[in-house]
Amino acid sequence: MIQVITAANVDHNRDLMEQAWRLRHRIFVEEMGWAAIARDDKREIDEFDDEHAVHLLAVDDDEVVGYSRLLPTARPYVLSTHLPQLCEGVPPSSPHIVEWSRIGVAGSARTSGRRLNPTALAILTGIVEWGLPRGLKGFVSEMPTSWLLRLLQLHIHALPLGLPQMIDDVEIVAVNAGFDGRSLRQLQKMRGSTDSVLAPESRVAARLAS
Repeated sequence: MIQVITAANVDHNRDLMEQAWRLRHRIFVEEMGWAAIARDDKREIDEFDDEHAVHLLAVDDDEVVGYSRLLPTARPYVLSTHLPQLCEGVPPSSPHIVEWSRIGVAGSARTSGRRLNPTALAILTGIVEWGLPRGLKGFVSEMPTSWLLRLLQLHIHALPLGLPQMIDDVEIVAVNAGFDGRSLRQLQKMRGSTDSVLAPESRVAARLAS
């Protein structure tokens, strides 16, 4: 299940968020080598993890096995603040578009082969399922160029915001990706189920913080 954690319910999910901070540190610092964000307490937290952030946690038997974060683009966010060079114009800013970042899956939930990882697929499905009733129409993200085709195959309209650039030895492109009901149906088809991926308490519609 995908547990959506916001400022409204974070106090009731402290244990899960502690797992999420540590998972982020394992993935981005220990595995990917982002030494600049290393912390002695092994918890990866940055200036955007505030009351405006939305955290999507893939939880299996009370263990966080996947994570990603949504940030409102009407406020400063990672692309606009730290990576504007990836955009050939002004980075997007809209109450209907979020930034999707800090995307990671625990080693125990990873799979080999060319198929999309089930945990990552559930997280992306959760973003669309959670976002549509809240008026979201898409996301921006900084991602490896190889992800572009995969998004299109999922019926998500992914358009580059600029040319790819090498960042930490990976070719990265900034993408503006739109989604709608067709995207959700394709994601459900890829998962082989129309059942909600969201935890019951995460299905109640509420406005995104801005």
